[in-house]
Amino acid sequence: MVEGARVEILSSLQSIPTEYVRPEDERLDMGDAFEEVKKQAKEGIQQIPLVDLSAFDSEDPPVRSACVESVRKAAEEWGVMQIAGHGISFELVEKVKEAGKKFFDLPIEEKEKYANDQASGKIQGYGSKLANNASGQLEWEDYFFHLMHPEDKTDVSIWPKEPINYIDVTKEYGKQLRAVVTKMLSILSIGLGLEEERLDKELGGPEDLLLQMKINYYPKCPQPDLALGVEAHTDVSSLTFILVNGVPGLQVFKDGRWITAPCIPDTLIVHVGDSLEILSNGKYKSILHRGLVNKEKVRISWAVFCEPPKEKVMLRPLEELVTEETPAKFTPRTFKQHVEEKLFKKNQAAMAAANKKAAK
Repeated sequence: MVEGARVEILSSLQSIPTEYVRPEDERLDMGDAFEEVKKQAKEGIQQIPLVDLSAFDSEDPPVRSACVESVRKAAEEWGVMQIAGHGISFELVEKVKEAGKKFFDLPIEEKEKYANDQASGKIQGYGSKLANNASGQLEWEDYFFHLMHPEDKTDVSIWPKEPINYIDVTKEYGKQLRAVVTKMLSILSIGLGLEEERLDKELGGPEDLLLQMKINYYPKCPQPDLALGVEAHTDVSSLTFILVNGVPGLQVFKDGRWITAPCIPDTLIVHVGDSLEILSNGKYKSILHRGLVNKEKVRISWAVFCEPPKEKVMLRPLEELVTEETPAKFTPRTFKQHVEEKLFKKNQAAMAAANKKAAK
């Protein structure tokens, strides 16, 4: 497969190319996403926690405290939750989803005008995942990636010009989602016994905390029991907010098995990422997750990664959370250093796997 080939082109095949077939040891709880949701419902598998964020705005202290406790517990025990009552209007969410779908409905040659170039460092734009993992296998997805917020740091010249409302709708979504980010970080700060503004400030605050948008496009797959839309990983972000088009696929790893998230209308999925795990000294868990595919429907997700600035802030366990009983679990590092270290380890694992394969 040549660099730049798009997964969308492969969806009409009867069987998937070998470079997309996952190793046997990755196939636990892997299969058609729709079938996995049905199977888990039948088995009565514990589901990802659902939290109503609107309760945090209550003037009744016990109601507000109960909301903080629900978020804290979900972040500590799961590292992921679905949030209702987030305050983003249903109409805006539908416009965001419609705009993203219309972009991916464009002919491939139109989308290629926005192609990124990882090799030259141009990471924003339209792309497909290249293999830099231990298995050497590719992921069943195409995507569009760009910085969404703060507005003064974005470059809308590289955003899709079709559909014509993409820029306006996405800007507004960025503004409204930033308010949700602020609220979540406030709740999570209180959950750690800190002042409300503490985590937001530690991550760069309104001026420097970046909201990076990645629209993931997972075409229909003829063999969903062999492919993954996204392989297992944790996010480097502080928090990741995910909007979906009603098609399941997200799986999180808990208690030795993969749990498939159901699609609940008018909710957002929120992951804890590495940056927040570091600041919380491991109290909040960066969740291992992956994406399934299916035969029946295209899945689209809108992931927004809330990332601290690369070098302006130091990620380290907050001093209030480090004691003799709970010593620091992480060494101080900038966000850039954390990403580079994670990528280095990933590349080392990929090289070792390749050498092992070549020796057979």
